[in-house]
Amino acid sequence: MTHAANPLRQLSLDQLRTRTSEKWRTYPSDVLPMFVAEMDVLLAEPVVDAVTAAVRRGDTGYPAGTGYAEAFSDFARERWNWGGLAVERTTMVPDVMQGILEVLDVISDRTDAVVINCPVYQPFYDFVRHTGRVIEEAPLGTGGRIDHSTLEDAFRRATNRGPRPVYLLCNPHNPTGAVHTADELTAVAALAARHGVRVVADEIHAPLVLPGAVFTPYLSVPGAGNAFAVLSASKAFNLAGLKAALAVAGPDAADDLARVPWWAKESPSHVGVIAHIAALRDGGDWLGALLAGLDDNRRLLAALLAEHLPQVRYRPGEATYLAWLDCRALGLGDDPAAAFLERGRVALSSGPIFGTGGAGHARLNLGTSPELITEAVHRMTRALTAR
Repeated sequence: MTHAANPLRQLSLDQLRTRTSEKWRTYPSDVLPMFVAEMDVLLAEPVVDAVTAAVRRGDTGYPAGTGYAEAFSDFARERWNWGGLAVERTTMVPDVMQGILEVLDVISDRTDAVVINCPVYQPFYDFVRHTGRVIEEAPLGTGGRIDHSTLEDAFRRATNRGPRPVYLLCNPHNPTGAVHTADELTAVAALAARHGVRVVADEIHAPLVLPGAVFTPYLSVPGAGNAFAVLSASKAFNLAGLKAALAVAGPDAADDLARVPWWAKESPSHVGVIAHIAALRDGGDWLGALLAGLDDNRRLLAALLAEHLPQVRYRPGEATYLAWLDCRALGLGDDPAAAFLERGRVALSSGPIFGTGGAGHARLNLGTSPELITEAVHRMTRALTAR
């Protein structure tokens, strides 16, 4: 059974408030949560069936085999026309960020620097700094895209800090929703080779590229042979609570992949792996309906902001279900999300946590019903009149 209907239109607010996850338990019930990356959807039926069957037969042990890699390889070939996801150059990891940390420990030392494009997904800062590594920021340029000149400057600084620098690439980018083009990524690979920088691409949002854009896997571009990518079905199919991910090595990085410790490979949830395989193999119709719904939602948000909050600048992203809002003209200071929460009772993600370039911004989760997006904008509008 597949979902022909928009998955984002299936649950009421009352139904959502029965959930016990972070999105629905962080704030009091009078707050509308539009922050953390959870979608307000029922799972694709193939996922429900696979997980239910696994639990019924007691299949809840440790993960094993290459089924996840094989499913992702077929998905990549079908969705992105990429035949380069070689199963023999993959390993399962607990989730994308844990997988990134394991790869960092294999290809760099804890005294080396990690380059990131900011503003960027907050855990890039928290996880990397927790290892003791130094972060070198390369702020995004016009349109929230990679500025190659700025990136090269950051590569030079990183190289001066240690012999094995790494560039942690967010592809597609969170929070701007930019989908890096093949030309942009090819230029990145050339810069990385010139400066001896290894690239690790977080491609968790790759299945969430919306109509009008084309995803390019980093490992598919010329010169990316010694790089890594870390992928997961979790964001696209709303499976964050069923943890599993895949680390993929380029052809020149296979020896590095072999040094990822065994405990990392056994740490994903076995039930999570089962769920992800079902999503990748049999959830295509559901994902197609979701992407159409997200496309509608980004256009709806743009129209609502133009009508009610024209001072807010919003460039609809090419991917993800996250909207990056430039609220600097509202006069709400560095953290407009704080004002929206206090005065409007709507919770958005705070812009400053995304690093340099995040001040005056907020991130809004579009992975919900049109009715809740409309309510969120109305609450944001009321926050301005409540001063």
